[in-house]
Amino acid sequence: MVPVFFSYFSLVSILAGVLTVALPNPVHCGLALLTLLLHVAGLFLLLNAEFLFVIQIIVYAGAIVVLYLFVLMLLNLKTDERVLHHRYAVILVAAAAICGGLLLMALRSPFQGAKGHAPVEAVLQDGGSYAIGITIFNEYLLQFEIVGVFLLGAIIGAIVLAKTPTAVDVEPE
Repeated sequence: MVPVFFSYFSLVSILAGVLTVALPNPVHCGLALLTLLLHVAGLFLLLNAEFLFVIQIIVYAGAIVVLYLFVLMLLNLKTDERVLHHRYAVILVAAAAICGGLLLMALRSPFQGAKGHAPVEAVLQDGGSYAIGITIFNEYLLQFEIVGVFLLGAIIGAIVLAKTPTAVDVEPE
């Protein structure tokens, strides 16, 4: 039964990922992204990673997609017209070639199947969530905080870019 669910989650994830970048309407892209994130959460559940399953749903499918849709509504995009020009086709082919090269490098990586530092006994005794929390807040605390600052900067930048100038903001010449 697990191969059936794996096939379903993986195929729908691939399809939703393609739709996320291919749909012309940004709101529909956000809904395709939500579908992608929920199906990736299903893959985590199949891997017996219940903590990552819940975090995927709460943080990514909940907060990030809501933030994305909030920024879309804040930007107030009026146009739906999107045309694929010839230069975009060249860029698309180059991006596909780069992705293919990255996939080849990932498949031939010497780090495939690398094990973590936590001993199996500690994970089994304390649980996976505890081991992940200790690792994040001991070894990767600085990186965790830097990501938070970057996200705050992105939110402030989106608000500043979306703000329409008023008569007070425009300086007289």
